[in-house]
Amino acid sequence: MALVLDQTYYKKGFKRLVGCDEAGRGPLAGPVVACCVMLPHSFSHPLINDSKQLTERQRELLYPLIMQEALAYSITVIDAPTIDQINILEASRLAMKQSCEKLTIPYDVVITDAMAFELPNVPVFPHIKGDSLSLTIAAASILAKVTRDRLMIALDQTYPGYGFAQHKGYPTASHRRVLETLPPIKGVHRFTFGPVKDVLK
Repeated sequence: MALVLDQTYYKKGFKRLVGCDEAGRGPLAGPVVACCVMLPHSFSHPLINDSKQLTERQRELLYPLIMQEALAYSITVIDAPTIDQINILEASRLAMKQSCEKLTIPYDVVITDAMAFELPNVPVFPHIKGDSLSLTIAAASILAKVTRDRLMIALDQTYPGYGFAQHKGYPTASHRRVLETLPPIKGVHRFTFGPVKDVLK
């Protein structure tokens, strides 16, 4: 599918478009990570797509390229305790909003992968499956995913035995089995998520 959504906004007269996406809403452990990206109008790359459609190797190859070519980008990490405090939807929304607010150059429109939030003086348009419609949202999804995966690999070094480098905190069968023998980690696991709550009982 052609990632043509950006062009429709340029044709409407918007000059500086920001795409925003997150990674990590579903896991039982680790942060949620959001990224905003602004790309040159002329930029394209045949591999860039929704990060979930790419291999880990493809994402790692694209990560530095997107950072190099972007006019601006910003990444925000919201930790597990905050997710437990305000819930994962609001944590994802907060991460996206903060990423936009941290951008260092002006922009006149934000498009997101299905997440609505408000910014002063800048319209925000959510799009269902936006990461498969927009090159800019897809680029943001890649930066967010790679950033989060690297954080989970680092957690694997700190907490060996939990398998974070493999399952990245997602509720896989292996992760659930681990939680039957090892306790959830304070500050890492999301204690309000069902499978973790069940273990704590």
